[in-house]
Amino acid sequence: MPSLAINGGPKAAAALKPPDWPEVDSADEAAVLTTLRSRRWCRLSGKEVESFERAFAEYHEARYGIAVSNGTVAIELALLACGVKSGDEVLVPAVTFIASASAIVTSVGAIPVFVDINPETATMDPDGIEAAITPRTKAVLTVHYAGYPVDFDRILPIVKRYGLFLIEDCAHAQGTEWKGRKVGAIGDIGTFSFQESKAFTAGEGGIVVTNRNDLAERVRLYHNIGRKIGEPGYAHYVLASNYRLSELQGALLHVQLERFKEKEARAKHEHGQFLAEKLYTIGGVKPLRKDDRITQRGYYFFVIRYAREQFGGVPRDRFVEALRAEGVPCDVGYQMPLYKQPAFRKEELSRWLHPATKPWPDYERVDLPNSDHFCSEEQITLPHQLLLLDESKLELILDAIVKIKNHPDELR
Repeated sequence: MPSLAINGGPKAAAALKPPDWPEVDSADEAAVLTTLRSRRWCRLSGKEVESFERAFAEYHEARYGIAVSNGTVAIELALLACGVKSGDEVLVPAVTFIASASAIVTSVGAIPVFVDINPETATMDPDGIEAAITPRTKAVLTVHYAGYPVDFDRILPIVKRYGLFLIEDCAHAQGTEWKGRKVGAIGDIGTFSFQESKAFTAGEGGIVVTNRNDLAERVRLYHNIGRKIGEPGYAHYVLASNYRLSELQGALLHVQLERFKEKEARAKHEHGQFLAEKLYTIGGVKPLRKDDRITQRGYYFFVIRYAREQFGGVPRDRFVEALRAEGVPCDVGYQMPLYKQPAFRKEELSRWLHPATKPWPDYERVDLPNSDHFCSEEQITLPHQLLLLDESKLELILDAIVKIKNHPDELR
């Protein structure tokens, strides 16, 4: 009689029911309906986006917030505002969503230089940052991967010493705090995403935050066809496109933000701590490293680091199949480091980068061992909405892992 669900046994986490996502309640419906009936759906004629910008910037302890159409655009505008141009190099982690790196190429014709991660944190290795800096380096684009913040104590002195911009990609990190301060405006400029899978959402959308007036003004111009918000007429001060957020999205985001602040951010932080501490007791499955400087943890997903040697040699992907069968929704993240993506082959780069900017990195020969091992052997992800469940339900995840560990022979 098989024990594991993948072989026909009972599910250890059959009672684990992930919350519906995105969450929708009467406040969301009322906000959208009120804006719909106002017939002021463009940010140029309404006040919803402006109100959300102020509230989000205040929550993330930034002086300025400029809402935009999506998180990729937010990165593109941050690069433009920092003056990154064709031929410049921008350091970026090898493990992240492709937009963190593709925006460097497609928006300004600059060159991504991939930096290895620290496997304990899944974020850029500060030693790798310093080793990768060249005279062409203009900025460091950090990613708070899975909501885990980068080591600012190490990275800020490096960017200051070399005179570089620090751009924070916070798409995963709504609500994350480093030493009591929200991420986003700790560096020069930060970007967030509100795509449907994120911790709060309007389906799509993004925002740029900063404490620097000069950068904020540039982002405002670039996101509004070169026009100044609030200035009547058709004066266009820079050549730019239209990346504005709609009033309907602004209204929805404002309500979602209030719910996130009041309930979800703290619940996910506490439940994430609970799950992390319990994982250590099992063996072979670890969370990202505990760091007391992280005073609140935002989440895009919860990362489990898998060690196959403690599961009878069962490969990570086979373990994931078994865990899903037990009733635990899980995945393996972005599957590969970015330098292995077909989009970074020479023939594709040549469509975007000017020949005068050569030499370009030979991405097909890049070898960053931590990133490669993390993606292919180690990373398992749980969706952030699971952390809204109470601890008794999270125990079911742990039960399923223990069950699989006790029956590795069934997976060979």
